[in-house]
Amino acid sequence: MGLFLLWFFFGFGILIQGGYLLMVFSRTAWYTRGSKKSGIQYPEEGVTVLVTARNKFQHLKVLIPKLFEQDYPKFDVMIVNDQSTDRTKRLLEDLMVQYPKLRSVTIKYTPKHCTAKKFALALGIKVAKNDVILLTDADSLPNSDQWIRKMTAPVREEGKTFALGFSSFQEKSGALNQWIQFETILKALFYLSFGLWKSPFMGTGRNLCYRKSFFMEVKGFRGFWNAEGGDDSVFINTHATGSNTKVVIDAQAITVSAPKENWKEYLQHEKHLLHAERFFRVEDKRKMGLYGISHALYWIGGIGLLIYFGIGGQWEYFLVVLGILGIRSILLFSIIRSASKNLQSNFPKMNVLLNDLLYLAYFWVLGSISYQAKNSK
Repeated sequence: MGLFLLWFFFGFGILIQGGYLLMVFSRTAWYTRGSKKSGIQYPEEGVTVLVTARNKFQHLKVLIPKLFEQDYPKFDVMIVNDQSTDRTKRLLEDLMVQYPKLRSVTIKYTPKHCTAKKFALALGIKVAKNDVILLTDADSLPNSDQWIRKMTAPVREEGKTFALGFSSFQEKSGALNQWIQFETILKALFYLSFGLWKSPFMGTGRNLCYRKSFFMEVKGFRGFWNAEGGDDSVFINTHATGSNTKVVIDAQAITVSAPKENWKEYLQHEKHLLHAERFFRVEDKRKMGLYGISHALYWIGGIGLLIYFGIGGQWEYFLVVLGILGIRSILLFSIIRSASKNLQSNFPKMNVLLNDLLYLAYFWVLGSISYQAKNSK
């Protein structure tokens, strides 16, 4: 009975994992851009780049001049100063003299019915001059001077409501950064691939575009104003569809963000993201849950069979299982490498197999802690 269960776990796991790798993740990993239609002149509609910031003086000092290097004729930059206690306000006052298209609004308190980030975003969108809103974070930088043009094109030119982009993280030394690189690519393989499959369910506020008029029409973050996180992922999950959303995969359209510097900050950030995912549609929870469950069964069954056949000296079966594990690992390696290249991200230097095993702890342990913490409130 035990051997049957191990084979069942392993077989079910490899079947589902193969489906995700070959049918879903491959869409991003081996994505090719079609040729753009020529001869059509679209009006260069105004764009507001919106950034919320709390005590981000050092990052804003770099970001704002970088934004005004963008090669797009009609845009302004709105910085929402969210109760900063550093030199952010003085910096903005000085830079607004230098950059006439820079605007700012200062928040002195957050209402009890919502989180600070959502209130800051909602206020920034409300006072934005333009209908096309392009979001990023204070610690993110555009990868090229074509970022505004490329990221807003689906909304401006194709009538889409959402444009979902990719945001990578700066490469630094250390195990944490190497894990962040891997986890960022894996997460992108989920939301970008399903978006390409006309089934969008999440995105990142570090690189996201939508219309102010739509945001106001749906009353912003109604239903999850006080939820931890979700200003990007839950908003997309609630309103994005296959027909109103487009994924932008282009080296000139990505942003590069500053990574967390220690495990405590990283885990706290990830817990907020997992809290937000509890507001996802049921079918979208299944998309991620099925991958996590099949991933666990795959490794439990595979390692269990290796131990069983190794102890019993049944080396022919041992090699069969080891071969299947190897094929799946090679396929995962190929997809991660191709996706990294396609997204102009950093290919994780840490062993992909080791990172894949660490995903067990990430999905199950962190997810359980996050769920229990939320229910205890």
